[in-house]
Amino acid sequence: MRPHPKPSWLERLTALLLREPEDREQLVELLHSAFERHLLDADALAMIEGVLQVGDLQVRDVMIPRSQMDMIDVEDSPEQFMPLVIQTAHSRFPVYDGSKDNILGILLAKDLLRYYAGEEFNVRDMLRPAVFIPESKRLNVLLKEFRANRNHMAVVVDEYGGVAGLVTIEDVVEQIVGDIEDEYDFDETEDNIIQDRQGRWRVKAITPIPDLNEVIASRFSDEEADTIGGLVLSQFGKVPKRGDSVTFDGFSFQVLRADSRRIHSVLIEKAVDTAAESAE
Repeated sequence: MRPHPKPSWLERLTALLLREPEDREQLVELLHSAFERHLLDADALAMIEGVLQVGDLQVRDVMIPRSQMDMIDVEDSPEQFMPLVIQTAHSRFPVYDGSKDNILGILLAKDLLRYYAGEEFNVRDMLRPAVFIPESKRLNVLLKEFRANRNHMAVVVDEYGGVAGLVTIEDVVEQIVGDIEDEYDFDETEDNIIQDRQGRWRVKAITPIPDLNEVIASRFSDEEADTIGGLVLSQFGKVPKRGDSVTFDGFSFQVLRADSRRIHSVLIEKAVDTAAESAE
């Protein structure tokens, strides 16, 4: 008599879900139970929860606020706005005329190749239509529209028609497949600073600098930034990506989690004194 084949993880998960949860909370509990039983890994669980949450989020919850938008004045010449394009490395830039509430369209960075090719170049002629959406639009609806219309960016307007911010398809997708590391063992803890077995510190970006100085015996200044996230951001000069690192004031900082707008957590350790090692 042949032994029954071992059920796949999908079959085991299906059997687990056959309890027919009565509401979303019970569904999430079942998913976490599946994770604890090793039927789901952390990445899969995070993405499933992300999908469930996207339907509840609105554009205002994830948009890049107006104050942080990188925009181009239509009256500026390429020589004037090119440093911004190179520094930010964005692929799309809203272009305004006079007031930042008067957005004419979107300039694609790749269209600037025509300028470098020596072709006749006029910013107005290069603009693509801008998509305007309200702050209250649901993310799941926006994602469907992005996919249907092949748009990657939308300008968010408030109830008075003024520009409130900007949202990209990457901002929406990050809510589903954003950086997973530390999602379950750090970000949800109450402690802002946790030391691991190697003596390194896992630190939330919202941690006040004086608190960090007290724990790791550092002397970082809080004159220009209040939090460790702001301090690290000032060293990079831009929002870094997961895995990026920088060393200053005797410590090394590695970005554990970040999205397109801010840093969430960093890993800190004392920097190796290469000069001292060489002398030895």
